[in-house]
Amino acid sequence: MFKKILIANRGEIALRVIRACKEMGIATVAIYSKVDEHSLHVKLADESVCVGPAPAKLSYLNVAAIMSAADLTGADAIHPGYGFLAENADFARVCEQCGIAFIGPAPDQIAKMGDKAVARKIAREAGVPMLPGSGILADASEAEKKAEEIGYPVMLKATAGGGGRGIQIIYHRAQMRNAFERTRAEAAAAFGLGDCYLEKFCEHPRHVEIQVVCDAHGNCVHLGERDCTVQRRHQKVIEESPSPAVDAKLRASMGESALQLCRRVGYTNVGTVEFLLDESKNHYFMEMNTRIQVEHPVTEMVTGRDLIKEQIRIAAGEKVSFTQEEVTFTGHAIECRINAEDPERMAPSPGLITAYHPPGGFGVRVDSFVYQQYTVLPFYDSMIGKIICHARTREEAIQKMTGALSECVIAGIRTNMTFQRKILLDPRFKTAQYDTRFLEQFIPKFD
Repeated sequence: MFKKILIANRGEIALRVIRACKEMGIATVAIYSKVDEHSLHVKLADESVCVGPAPAKLSYLNVAAIMSAADLTGADAIHPGYGFLAENADFARVCEQCGIAFIGPAPDQIAKMGDKAVARKIAREAGVPMLPGSGILADASEAEKKAEEIGYPVMLKATAGGGGRGIQIIYHRAQMRNAFERTRAEAAAAFGLGDCYLEKFCEHPRHVEIQVVCDAHGNCVHLGERDCTVQRRHQKVIEESPSPAVDAKLRASMGESALQLCRRVGYTNVGTVEFLLDESKNHYFMEMNTRIQVEHPVTEMVTGRDLIKEQIRIAAGEKVSFTQEEVTFTGHAIECRINAEDPERMAPSPGLITAYHPPGGFGVRVDSFVYQQYTVLPFYDSMIGKIICHARTREEAIQKMTGALSECVIAGIRTNMTFQRKILLDPRFKTAQYDTRFLEQFIPKFD
């Protein structure tokens, strides 16, 4: 087992890893940018190293500085969390070359599954259900031709896209040329690669993902599904497990599809295979995320399995600590992402937190890194924490979450908690009668 782990991240995921390491008796190293020196992950780690100024590219994405910090502190493993370098195959390769364990999949697995066109090819070879699509498109003319073959509407996607960027829905041929050039330029600027492909657009889908855990000994297990259908601009807002649209038979089928993909690529460590679910309950492969997910706590709450500890054990060469038959599901869990943002303008709201009171009670979990008198910085993602509620039924979990959101106090900045509560109280959410475009029609009134 590792003796010391460097966490190449910040915020709530850095704290989550630190806590898991403490329970396992593993020393921790925090890295931080100069403006993050008062962040909670810096205070709670055993050691901390400043890796650069505020801009992420000069600090949390600064591979040379991070590797120097690992060498300086004697860390024998690095946990990348999510975002930043978590799905960067080159970073995983540098760790490998330096003799430091990367707590995640192998570099070639990250590279293959991170390229959406390659991932689709592997999924097709593995027999995983897929929507009709194309390979990488040479130009707008080829995109127009392929779209006609597939049939409108189609989705134009960047192969290296993520976080809702590099995606366009196209309903008519007249939209294609401008959309293609715009998407290719956006992808090149955001991800350094402008390659695009087409996929048939699924009308009124749900977004459901399967959590997988695989080791280097050939063991692959899934821990059921998470429903991520409630999203804004392709960014997830509320997640829950189990999905209200999935029964035991469908869960087994989707789980097996996910494991087929993992076996085909020889996957190791935790990962998430994402699917679209149409109105007839057919599931289609979307993509795979080769890292821990923001929404992993809902899976932990319904299965009782610690996914961060599992990541660490697998990276240390151990087997998955449970079999498929030992995976059971209890109750229902819902997660709300808490963002420092103006919910009316959907704009970030950084600033000083003048008062802070997190919710509590049986079945209420808060993963956050803020505290009273902490200043939320404008340089990074606006998410400042997550509230996760677990109860016997979905109805009880919704009721518990609405109470937790009402109890939570974060003063001095604006947050999306009122917005989240209004979603939970909407009859369409309560009855689970919605699809991924739900929030496009959801226009709450703010007091």
